[in-house]
Order: sequence, then structure tokens, then C-alpha cells
Amino acid sequence: MSVFEQYGPRKVINGCGKMTVLGASAVDKDVADAMAQAAMDYVEIAELLPSAGKFIAQATGAEDGCPTCGAAAGIAISTAAVISGINLDIIENLPDSEGLKNEIILQKGHAVNFGARVTQMMKLGGGKPIEVGTANLVVAQNIENAINEKTAALFYIKSHHAVQKGMVSIETMLDIAHRHKLPLIIDAAAEEDLHKYIKLGADLVIYSGGKALEGPTSGFICGRSDLCRACRMQYQGIGRPMKTGKESIIGLLTALGKYAAKKPNAEQQKKRMKLLLAELKNIPGITGSIAQDEAGREIYRARLDIDANITGISATVIAQKLETGNPAIHTRNYCLSQGQIFIDPRPLLEGQENLIADRFKEILAQTKGNK
Repeated sequence: MSVFEQYGPRKVINGCGKMTVLGASAVDKDVADAMAQAAMDYVEIAELLPSAGKFIAQATGAEDGCPTCGAAAGIAISTAAVISGINLDIIENLPDSEGLKNEIILQKGHAVNFGARVTQMMKLGGGKPIEVGTANLVVAQNIENAINEKTAALFYIKSHHAVQKGMVSIETMLDIAHRHKLPLIIDAAAEEDLHKYIKLGADLVIYSGGKALEGPTSGFICGRSDLCRACRMQYQGIGRPMKTGKESIIGLLTALGKYAAKKPNAEQQKKRMKLLLAELKNIPGITGSIAQDEAGREIYRARLDIDANITGISATVIAQKLETGNPAIHTRNYCLSQGQIFIDPRPLLEGQENLIADRFKEILAQTKGNK
């Protein structure tokens, strides 16, 4: 029995991804041990935060950093930082930013919902989101025309949730921002490259600690030293209810320290998914293949195309049956309406791909038996 089952929730097999709704990542023993040690000791948080910032800077190539309780908090805190700087009076009054430079420009195709609205996170930090262009097409002039004396920053969302085509590139956003002497903030929550956007010249970059890093529920901001200092100061304001504890900070830093030595495992991902596909290849109505992540990351998932006319059951119903069983099996279901189910190998514990294949067979056999 898992630690969660004793309190009521079912056991979960996560074939969806490192998703907040499923607890993000399962940390390794080194991270868990470090968190346990931190939980049983004391530290001055005022010393821990800047020390963590220095470690984050070393790991990312940035000037400084700021730990957060997650990437969503990072959006609110970064927004607040570019509005307030280190002015304590402003910090203590946010999210009320009336009369200040508070407009945050983002592309309309980036105004996404990742479980909550990106724009709501900006508003929590006192920002006034300004969406430019259309959902499927933004050009540089849309951004240029939106800049005025109230503009505090430009914001770029690097995510599979965002529209991938027709958007202005990061490089163009950087050029526009810096020509107008404005910071560019990048939300790179689930990105795997911790150096790329700092090298490109981004002023603040936000990451999740529980996604690619496989750390605890946490996050961090890295970038310019003046802005990171302003980020840390938000813990005296809107960041207070978003504060991250000593255990999470130490877990984050431990995961961050291990991340540099982590070896690419794309081939292992493909191998595991090929084994799963082999288990399902002879089932009429199911066509399997390997698909790379839609945002271009080195993530390779199993893609199952379900022909409901042959299987007698749609992809949507299969996914529902997987989720309502015990254990609950969660697959990646963004394309159910197109008859596609994806399975992400990264969060799967050893041998769980076999359990998923068995459950698929069971559901299809029950469907056939009920005809």
C-alpha cells in the first residue's frame, strides 16, 4: 500500500507526464534524504534564500536566482519584481499597482491555461496583462505597437500548452524588449535546458523544480541580479502566501546539483515505449508509433491511434476507463478528440508500461465481450 492509499486516494500509474495534478515528480532517494534532514533542523530563511540564489546562479549561468514554491508562483513574483523593484512601499501594496508601470505584454497564443490562467498569475503580482495579436498569428509590430510608458516587461511562455505556430520568436521578443530598455521574462517551467534562455539574454527565466529537474514541488527564477533581489523581496509582500519551506528549497537545490550529471535518456524512453507498443501491435483498431514532444523537447512518447469503428470503443472512453480503475492509470489525453492517446515513459516506475498494456487489453476484451 502506498503512503497515499492509507489516507484514501487510489494508487496512480502516471503515463501522462510530470504534471502538477499528479504530484509532478517522484524524487530519488538523495533528494528525499536531503529533504528529511532539512525538515529535522533549523535555518534562518533570510540567509537561505540568497544562498539558494547563488547556487541557482551557478547551476544556470545566471547572475542570481530565487527559489519559489512552483513555476506559477514564479510568474506572480517575477511580475511583481519588474513593477516594484526593491521599493518596499510598492512591495507591501501589491497587487495594487495603480499609477505604476504595470503592463505586461504577451502574445495572445501564449495566454494559456496550464491548470490556471497565466494572466491570473500576472495579476496576482500586480501586472496588467496586455495580449497582442491573435491566437494563431502575432507579428513583431503587434508587440511594438503595444509598448508605451506603462509597459513594465514583455513575457514569453515556452510551453507545450502555448500555440507553437505563428508566434513571434524569443529572439525577436528579446530584440524588441531590449531596444525599448524593457526586461523579457520567460516562463520555461518544464524546459530541460537550464542555460539556453539565459545565454540568449533573457532577464528572468522561470523553471519548475518538479518537472525536468525531478525535484519536489518547487520552482526557481534565475536571471539579472537586480531583478532576482527584487524577486526575493516579494516574500515581504505577495510572495508571503507563496513561500517555499526549508525542506523544499533543500530538495530543489539537491535535485539541481544532480541535474548537471544527468545523462540523456531519449533512447531508454524509446525502448520502453517500443516494448509497450509491441504488446498492443496485434490488436485490431490500434496503431502505435513513437512521437516526439510537440514543443521539441527530447521526450519520446508512445502514440496510440484508436479506430473506434474497429475497436468498438473510442479513445475518450478508453482513457476514462483507465483513469477510473484501481490503480488509476493516467495517459496524455490532449488529442482524444482525434482518436489519439499518448503515454509518457518518464514518470513511469519500473515495469508499469506492462501494467498499462495489460489494462488496455482488458478494456478492449471487455468491450468485445459486451457486443
